[in-house]
Amino acid sequence: MNKAIMKMTLQQERLHPFCIVCGKSNERGLGLSFQVCEDGGVVGRFFCSRNLQGYTGLLHGGVISSILDGAMTNCLFASGKTAVTGKLNVRFVFPVLVDHEIVVRARVKKSSPPLHVMESELVQDGRIVSRASAKFMEIGNVNTKQVAF
Repeated sequence: MNKAIMKMTLQQERLHPFCIVCGKSNERGLGLSFQVCEDGGVVGRFFCSRNLQGYTGLLHGGVISSILDGAMTNCLFASGKTAVTGKLNVRFVFPVLVDHEIVVRARVKKSSPPLHVMESELVQDGRIVSRASAKFMEIGNVNTKQVAF
């Protein structure tokens, strides 16, 4: 297992065991797993189940946003960074269909610790259906109840 995957797995197990997006201990979560790409980004695949729809046949926008955010968090995990979302901008380009697979990708756009600017996108049937940009703030070992943005 390469270093980035080990870092990501350790962060997931230590800090995110019950995360709704990637937590392995959350039986009601989405259960996404991510692979680390050569460029340091991450990629994951997810089947859009009907029980996650908003409008009939369409994946709920909150689920879309959560997947995009979770991918960016795991991208930071892969580089050994622990950070929380301070600002998230989501662009819904096309409807995301249920009963179809999506691919989510995330990468670091700019890093100036403790601030990290991230990007992610969802691809379904070969086209980008949603994208996000976000600012993440490293939290290290501080109590997250005391973090202010």
